[in-house]
Formats: sequence, structure tokens, C-alpha cells
Amino acid sequence: MLLFLCVPPVQVNFVACQVFALLMAVWFRIYLHPSKTSPFIRHVVATLLGFYLALFCFGWYSLHFLMQSGLSYGVMVFSGLEHMHKYCFIVTMGYLILCQITRVYVFDYGMYSADFTGPMMVITQKITSMVFEIHDGKTCVIVRMPSLLEYLSYNCNFMGILAGPTCSYNDYTAFIEGTCYQPRHQENANGKENGKHQQIEPSPKNAVISKLCTCAISLAIYLSLCRVLPVEYTTNDDFVNSTPLHLQVVYLYLSMLALRPKYYFVWTLADAINNAAGFGFSGYNKDGSPQWDLISNVRILGIELATSFKMFIDNWNIQTALWLKRVCYERCPINPTAATFLLSAMWHGVYPGYYLTFLTGTTMTMAARAIRHNIRPYFLVSDSYKLIYDVITWIGTQIAISYTVVPFVLLAVGPSLKFYTSWYFCLHIVCLLVVLALPVKSRRRQEGLHDNQTEHNSTDNNCNQKDKAT
Repeated sequence: MLLFLCVPPVQVNFVACQVFALLMAVWFRIYLHPSKTSPFIRHVVATLLGFYLALFCFGWYSLHFLMQSGLSYGVMVFSGLEHMHKYCFIVTMGYLILCQITRVYVFDYGMYSADFTGPMMVITQKITSMVFEIHDGKTCVIVRMPSLLEYLSYNCNFMGILAGPTCSYNDYTAFIEGTCYQPRHQENANGKENGKHQQIEPSPKNAVISKLCTCAISLAIYLSLCRVLPVEYTTNDDFVNSTPLHLQVVYLYLSMLALRPKYYFVWTLADAINNAAGFGFSGYNKDGSPQWDLISNVRILGIELATSFKMFIDNWNIQTALWLKRVCYERCPINPTAATFLLSAMWHGVYPGYYLTFLTGTTMTMAARAIRHNIRPYFLVSDSYKLIYDVITWIGTQIAISYTVVPFVLLAVGPSLKFYTSWYFCLHIVCLLVVLALPVKSRRRQEGLHDNQTEHNSTDNNCNQKDKAT
């Protein structure tokens, strides 16, 4: 029980609500199965349960969820298709930023208590994703305007109201209607379709149990280390003045390593809740076993073993990264990397530390890209050289990530600059020199087209299933 002494009551309240949502998800899948009831009933129940959880956690602040959804729905209804995505993006992001400014600078600067803007961040992603899907009409066309109930269910359902993750509107409606398990025409090693595994609805039991075990381990690690290795200690004068540089680097890495399980816990539990309700099925492995990672938000091993800045980002907050890629990176004609990091900072909130982190992240990304483009080919001549490269880049990536996200944790300008000053802005300087010294050809268009196709295949899996099935 002593482990829970370092957890604020608001966070305990959040976990309790997510446990309740998990139980409701099991009930929802069994007793409100698409074969037993209509999509209308499933929409109504999912929405009402979502509002109940929101009211329990945030009180009257949860009305902002309705306001944000209502304003954006009005824009969708009354604006033309040509400019709908622009207006919705401005209105939705504008309302989110306004609420963030109010919460931070009017109510409780530096406090995370009753952070009602967290769910609004996910709602913002969902709304903007939907309007861009309608506008683009490329990968997963939304064939008709959703009703207000369907829209609120998509934004505020009990499975994702507190912690997401973001999902495609068509994937969500397919889950509600019970069409998300349609067969995919996959071939086995003999060139024959794996048909027998798709004849029955796959069970999420094993996936849910596995993710709950991951949650338990992550929570235990975080509660055990959250007070032992605080990130704030990196700016302590005695620590900075008396600790050798190499030990400061080790402490920085360990403090961030101790912090990440909190996010692993939140995102994996949210994924387990959706899976328990029957949402998140993405197809079958070659051996016929079901996959439940359609809306997964984190790949822990990919993060902890990342050998590049991009690899880390691609495995961290996955659905947000895909959202940023689609609404900004692939659309911005000038310096898309910087624009994407700026949008990410604005979406996260108005704390100055966010902007310092993402400004640093822009430089880190450009430098990492230059190193990979110019230096990596020399290490591909043999497996031993490749191993040496991987070890070196793993160490560099973990240090760079830890260095970059310190302001994200500290939030304020003063402590963040104090940390960077104690390091003499060394990684900033190194990255700028690398960017200036090592040329890199622009490859955004080529990568964007390839990654867009690949990622749409995973995120909008249901639409692909329908196309292949027909």
C-alpha cells in the first residue's frame, strides 16, 4: 500500500474509472453484442457510459466535451465540403487551446488535477481525422454524414473518453455494427487462403490478459521508482555541481526510464479496454492467430530498443504520430518537420516546456536523419559493423530523447533552461553542427507516399477488409 502514497487522488480516481470501463467493456461485448441488439442501442449505451465517466472524473468541466463536439458538428453541417476540413480544424483546435489557456493560467498552473483538456485532445484528433477523411476521400471514404448520435458516440464513447486512443471513424462504426471481423483474403505459405480462422469471431481474451499483465508490471515499476528517481533532481544545484558528467547522463536516462511506465500503463490499459469491448481487431497472423493492435498506442520494446529518434517516435503515442503525419506533415509544403513539431506542441498544451521540447526535437530529428543518411551506409558492410552501429546509435538515441523531453516534464521555462545550461546546450550545438555539415536530400514526398499507404493499411484496416472482401 505504501506504493500508492506517491499517487495523487485524481490519478487514483482516473484508474478506478478505467477499471470500471474495463468491466463495462466486457459487459458491452457480451450483452450488447451486434448479434443481440441494434447499432442504435450500442451507440446510445456507449455514449451515456462515456458521459457518466466524464462527469465522475471532471464534473461540469466535461461539458466542454459536448461544446467542442457540438461546435465542430455545426461547422460540418453548415460548411461546404471544399473548406469543411479547414474550418473544423480551426474551430476544434481553437477551442482546445482556449480551454488549455484557461486551465493553466486561470486555475492551476503546473498542476495536473482534473485535467479536463486531456480527453479534449483525443476528441480533437478524432474530429479532425474525420473531416480530413471526408475531404480527401482516399483511403477510407465516409459515405454519408454521421448523425449527431453517431458523432457523439465516436467522440465520447466510454472506451476512449478518458485516454483514447484515436481511431478511424469507419473503424469505429464497423465495430458498432459488427462488421469489423469480415474476412481478409490472406495467403499462407502454400499460397492458399487462410479461411478457416476467419469463420468465427476472434476472442480478445488473450490480448486483454496480456495487456493487463503489462499494465500491472508498468504500474509496479512506476510506483516503485517515481519518488526514487525524480527528473526534477537533474536541476538540483548540489547534484549538478558535485556529480560527474557521466553520472549525470546515467541519472538522466534512469529518471526517464522510470517515468515512461506511467505512459505505458495508461495507453496499454486504454487499449485493453477497447479490446475487451471487441474493438481493435486488425487481422490474423500467418499462423491464424488474431491480432488486436489496430489502435494500439505504444510498442514498448520498440521504444526501449530504439536506435534512432524516428524509431522512438514511431513507437511512442502511435496514433497521435499518425494523426500528426496525416493532418500536417503530408500537407505542409514548407519545412513539414518543424510544422509538425509545432502543431504537436500546440496540441499538447500551453506550457512553455512543451515548446522547448518540440523545438529541440525538430533539431534532433534533422540531425538524426543526416547521420543515418550519411554515416549508416559505412556500417552495413558486415554484421559486426552493423552491431557496433546499433549499439552506438541506441546509446545516442536514449540520451538524446532524455535530453529533449526534460522541459516536457519540468513544464516551466526557468527549470528547463537551467537544465540545458548545466549541460552547456551541448546536444543543441552538436545537432546544429551535424545539420550544417552533413547534407540530406529532401525525401518527404517519397517517404510520405510510402508511409501513408502502409499506415493507412493498418489504421484503416476495416476499410481494406471490406475492399478485399468484395
